[in-house]
Formats: sequence, structure tokens, C-alpha cells
Amino acid sequence: MTKRSTRAFFVASTAVCALIFLALTIDTHRKIPALTNQDALDAMVVAGKDVWHRYNCINCHTLLGEGAYYAPDLTQIAAQRGAGYLHEFLKDPSRFYSEDRDRRLMPTLNLSDQEIAQVIAFLTWVSKIDTQGWPPRPILVKGSAVPGAVVGAPAPRPASSDPVELGRVAFSSTPPGCAACHSIAPGVNIVGPSLAGIATTAADRIRAANYHGQAKDAAGYIRESIVDPNAYVLTGPTFSAGGRSLMPGDYNQTLKPEQIDQIVAYLLTLK
Repeated sequence: MTKRSTRAFFVASTAVCALIFLALTIDTHRKIPALTNQDALDAMVVAGKDVWHRYNCINCHTLLGEGAYYAPDLTQIAAQRGAGYLHEFLKDPSRFYSEDRDRRLMPTLNLSDQEIAQVIAFLTWVSKIDTQGWPPRPILVKGSAVPGAVVGAPAPRPASSDPVELGRVAFSSTPPGCAACHSIAPGVNIVGPSLAGIATTAADRIRAANYHGQAKDAAGYIRESIVDPNAYVLTGPTFSAGGRSLMPGDYNQTLKPEQIDQIVAYLLTLK
């Protein structure tokens, strides 16, 4: 190869690489609004970001893999726990965790109701960012998310198209994040009550005198508890507040009907 041809090859290959890099840069910037949920970035979200920084939340927590590692990563916390839970938790963290039992305790920050609403709006916006599998590390703090889950990772793949298997995978995925609050082990309450034996428990509850919902059988009760968690409210220190369930009440809007069917099919196997 002559010097002239070598020079021409260098110039041509550099130009091609530059064009590829430019095209990828333009494509990235074109997709950023959708990936970051930019349309929802309003004044409430910005105010919540200011609250997040004003109280130095990043000193303990991580967002999108950035921050400290003393406390849970909160990238998906709004999707996993819901606004009701976050509001009550931020008002009084000691109600949900104790230093004796959990060996950690978030300080009570004495946030105002407005500040709580703002930071929840911020965390809700963050939870809807398409992280494309980032960060690739597990959440290790007890009770913060689905055990063994990876923050932002793609949902696990079902082993078959059987509705029960699809429901099992949906139960462990975020959204809906069922396993972030409900254990399927007897006597183990994360935030919501354990769902061990829920098929049997559901059948018993609809026969109870204090049940005023519309369900006629176990499947109906489980479905009702997903789409209308206030139809029958379990009392407990982390289950409810002011007579209302802390479970998110919008699953009938955020989940497809077939997803609800699949989750119900899976939970009916827990006898």
C-alpha cells in the first residue's frame, strides 16, 4: 500500500467513523425525551428533586446506580411501593423499620406534606425512566425490593405460556412489584401481609361477618384485592393508614386484564 492510498484509507475510515458516531449521537438525543419520560417533568417533579438534594438523600440512597450504598436504591421504589406507602413512610420511617429488628433506621426528617408530595412526584418520575437494564447490580438491603432482583433489569422470562407461570413471573416483576411488598413464606410480612396460603385464606375471608366486598369466591376476592384494595382492608402497622390500604389502588389501570388474570391464577395455587 502506498503512502497516498494509506492516507486515503485513513481519511475515508475516519470520515465513516465520524458519520457513524454523529448518527448514533443524533439517534440518542432523539430518543432521550421518551426514555426519560420528559413530558412528565413538571414543576412538581423539579421541586421534588430539590427536596431530594436539600435533605441529602443521596448520602444514603442511590438513584439510577448513583449515590451511597448505605440504604436501598430507590430507582423503582415508587413503582414497587406506591404513593400511599411512601407518604406514610416519609412521615414516620420508624413505623416500618426498627433498629432492633432491622439493624437500621431511616431518620425522621420532619418533611411537610407538601415536601412529601413533591419528593414522591420526583421518585415516580424516576421510576418511569427507561434505564435499559441499568444499573446491573442487585439491591442487597433487606426488604427493599424483590429478593434477588436487579434494579432496572428486564423482567424474567416465563418458562412456558401457562397462565400460572406467567402470573408467577408477573408477581416477581416491576411493575406490578407484588413481591416487593408481599412474601409467599408463612408469617413473613415485608410491607403487606404474607400471601402464603392466600387461596385458602381468601375463601375464609369472604365468609367473614366483617367482609363487605363483592367477591363470591377465592378468585374473586384475590382479583378484588388487586383492583380495589380498599374493598377489604387488613389492619396492621404497615398495611393501612386512616382505614385505607397502603397498597396502590391503580392496578386496574396500570395492568392489562390478562396480567391480572395471570396473577390471580398464580395466587390460587398458594394453598
